[in-house]
This record gives sequence, C-alpha cells and structure tokens, in this order.
Amino acid sequence: MPRHDVVVLALAGVVALDLSIPAQLFAERYPTPYRVTVCAAEPGEVMTSGGFAVRVAGGLTALAGADTVVVPGFWPPGEPPQSAVLDALRAAYERGCRVVSICTGAFALAAAGILDGRSATTHWRQAELLARLYPQVRVDRDALYVDEGQVMTSAGVAAGIDLCLHIIRSDLGAAVANGIARDIVAAPYRTGGQSQYVERSVPAEQGESLAETRAWVLGQLHRPLTVADLARHARLSERTLTRRFVAETGVTPMRWVLTARLDLARELLERGDLGIEQVAGRCGFGTPGSLRMHFRRVLGTSPRDYRKAFSRAG
Repeated sequence: MPRHDVVVLALAGVVALDLSIPAQLFAERYPTPYRVTVCAAEPGEVMTSGGFAVRVAGGLTALAGADTVVVPGFWPPGEPPQSAVLDALRAAYERGCRVVSICTGAFALAAAGILDGRSATTHWRQAELLARLYPQVRVDRDALYVDEGQVMTSAGVAAGIDLCLHIIRSDLGAAVANGIARDIVAAPYRTGGQSQYVERSVPAEQGESLAETRAWVLGQLHRPLTVADLARHARLSERTLTRRFVAETGVTPMRWVLTARLDLARELLERGDLGIEQVAGRCGFGTPGSLRMHFRRVLGTSPRDYRKAFSRAG
C-alpha cells in the first residue's frame, strides 16, 4: 500500500478523545503507510468539548490532498458546521476520498449530504436526534460501526477505536491491526452492539467475569467446542453461562467462538506458511469447506483471496 494521507478534521467543540483516537492509531510511529494531519476550519486554536483548546496548524485546504478524512465527534451536534466545512467535506467525498466519522461526527457528514440514503450510526444517546434532523439517513442505533465502503461511521467515543482498527485491518490485514491493538491495550475485535452499553432500568447482574473462560477458549480453538464445554469450564449451568456471556460481550457464546476462529484463521492465512486444510484444522473448522463457508458468509471473500491480498509471504 502506498503512502496514505489521513486528515482529521477538528470542528469547534471537538471531543478530545475522539480527536486523539485516529491520531494515535494511524500514527507514524507504527510501521504503516499512514501519514496523519490534523486540520480545522481555520488554523489556530480549537476549543474542545472539555473546555480546553488545542492548537491546529492546518486549514480546510488539507482535505484536498486526503485519502481518508476522519471527522471526530463535536458538541453540540445539532448545530451544523459552517458552509465552508460542509463544502470541503462534499468535495473530498466527490473526488473519491474515504470519509469517516467518530461518534457525533456523523452529524457533520449528514449535514453535508454524504449520508443521504446510507446506513450510519452515532452515539446511542444522539441516534434519535440524528434520525429526526436527517430523515434521509438510515440510522443504525445498535451498530458499533457501519462500513458502507467509501463512507464509514462509528458509535460513541471508544467505538472510534473499533472503526479505526477495522480500517487498518481492511487496508493492511489482521496481523497489523492486532499488533496495533496490542500496543494500545485494546481488544482487536469487539463483538456486540451499542445495546450492551445503553442504560438499563435495573442494574446489570453482578457476578464473576467470564474473562478467564474466554481466555481458555482462545487456547482451545483447534478442537470442537460447545456451550456445555464453556459452561463446564466456568462452573455454571448452560443457561447461566449464556445469559452472562451475552451480558458481557453482546453476543452468544458460539457466535463469539466463531469470531475468534475467524480471527485466528486470518492471522494464519497472512503468515502464508500453512495450507488451507491446515488452517481449517488449527482453527477448529474441521474441513476447508467449512472454513470457506464461514469466510464467505462473514467476511465476504474466500480464504484464498484473503491470503492473496494480505499474505506476508508474498
């Protein structure tokens, strides 16, 4: 992949954590082709939603040379950015630039008309406002992020990490994304949707975390696993195991296991030193046909094509 310029647009009232996420994950200190620039409507100080200012050297002209534009969240989201910002965003989109939003940054993309007729997401607290202000946008209230190809949106704050890792994984492969995730001490792939974070009318059930059981599963992916196996390890009934698993991860135990198997398969395929049958065996799919079926259904490609795209063996 040739040099790829990522431009992060800091709007007035920018959420500081949203701003730092792409700057950190696409940082030059990682061995990636990304080069990050932060810009604003006008060079100078930009006040954050936290009440302190950040100094930004670049203006809107930076968007003209961007390969990817990231719009972090800003506050209040119901007030559209000035017309010059919207024009610059539209111009970047129309020339084929990838356009990304984190949290309430989706409101800027919607105001520019970039989300018209598309699925998009934002922080769950602001999803109703986005749908009301921009009825032409199909608001996905549960997704951690939505990938519509050239246009991508993410949910609140930390979901920006999920989306940036997804972009890196799509551009450079799972091994690079997972390495960066380890560096920043984040989950390389977080399952479940926003519903697991929405305020509940009753407190979430208290009890021991299933982290130990999930860690155990990662060492057992080569063999068949059932809900009964996980329940036995956690010393719980299958019903209780499933209920707690969904509460902690947002997905069922076997859906989580499948995701873990696919992540391992991607890393093994990228290494390039194992045949498809060996990869299927080590990941617990049993047969190459089963691996191909799940790869196609979940990732939309075949193991062979994935290896061609991301193999480090050349």
